[in-house]
Amino acid sequence: MLVENRSGAGGAIAAEAVSRAAPDGNTLMMVSPDLLVTSQLRKLNYDLRLEPVCYLVSVPNVIAVNGASSYWTLADLLNAARAQPGALTLASVGPGTSLQIAFEKLKRAANVEMTFVSYPGGAPAISALLGEHVTSVLAAYSTVAGQLSSAKLRVIAVATNTRIKPLPDVPTIAESGYKDYQLDFWLGLVAPAKTPQETTSQLASWFTAAVQAPEVKAKLVVQEMYPAVTCGADFTAFLRIQYDDFGRVIHEANIKTE
Repeated sequence: MLVENRSGAGGAIAAEAVSRAAPDGNTLMMVSPDLLVTSQLRKLNYDLRLEPVCYLVSVPNVIAVNGASSYWTLADLLNAARAQPGALTLASVGPGTSLQIAFEKLKRAANVEMTFVSYPGGAPAISALLGEHVTSVLAAYSTVAGQLSSAKLRVIAVATNTRIKPLPDVPTIAESGYKDYQLDFWLGLVAPAKTPQETTSQLASWFTAAVQAPEVKAKLVVQEMYPAVTCGADFTAFLRIQYDDFGRVIHEANIKTE
């Protein structure tokens, strides 16, 4: 297997290459929810049609604050935001990403006015929080984990539907009063459209076995990636629901790329 990195345009450059490849199972793409955002925000010069293969791993997101702050729970943060509309900030990767969608969903569920501050990556956002330039961050747990033991940062909520093993005492956003709220980052596999079903089924079998192999699973968990394999029609249905959900939020929040 040859891994080729084609970064840029929120995944659109790689997606274009894969969508135009022969549907023989030899050209695949590792995708994230950001592609569902990109495909709705950018005018594509090609027909983006891909064949879903499998949802492979879940990457939990968390909301963190500076360890010196007075916010110990999500309620503390959101109550402060209500008291000072627009004054508090949440930093994350953006603009035009699934994490901005996650922020907008929480903002609407909680009926608060906070300001989204976008950074080109998780590390710059964390640096801004450590420097007290922003109030909070929404980021992958792996991004903040190194700062937790020294109490420089504090996680006040997780965006998964259940609590995560490294933080058993930190409630989910849903447990914090926002029922059904969940927006994990994930990684999945897609192939060019019209790839034969027998080919995608074989790919699903191979990749399912790979992520569940003890030696591979151990390496994934160290990176806070948790195997959660869903393939075929179930993955297709999941993508359709999330695509529509993202589209609704993009329209309501008038999100645009820069």
